[in-house]
Amino acid sequence: MARSSTVAQVFGLAGWLLASFIAGGIGGLASINAAGFYGQLVQPPWAPPAWLFGPVWSVLFVLMGVSAWLVWREHGFRGAGTALKLHVAQLIANALWTWLFFAWRLGAVAFAEIAVLWLLIAATIFLFWPLHRLAAVLLLPYLAWVSFAAALNLALWRLNPAVLG
Repeated sequence: MARSSTVAQVFGLAGWLLASFIAGGIGGLASINAAGFYGQLVQPPWAPPAWLFGPVWSVLFVLMGVSAWLVWREHGFRGAGTALKLHVAQLIANALWTWLFFAWRLGAVAFAEIAVLWLLIAATIFLFWPLHRLAAVLLLPYLAWVSFAAALNLALWRLNPAVLG
């Protein structure tokens, strides 16, 4: 690989990681007081402790960035434009969910939106698969976590209708 190509790859990886963490940061702004709010909610017995969310999301944002970078590195925007645009769309949906649930406390809307997020992630995996299988596989833990988060969203909304109504 040529030096400029290596530099471009490093900047590309940094860019995709930055995009992922910007989405996480935008969502994070809505969840500044999330631990306290989450702790006050009536929770199902299988709900994880609040401290677990930060580390899990950090790992998932790294996986998202690396996944998009692998596709971009192999095919660029010309060869994978639709797949990469869908990836960006799911990042936006990811950031929006936190605002809907934690800042605006709209349990039903947040649940509908996380269902859309799940579909966007699944579609991204589907489009990434023929382009770069490892990139698609790297998104599977994210899909699994969002599946769990959707179930938790539904349970919390149903258990706390006055707060998340």
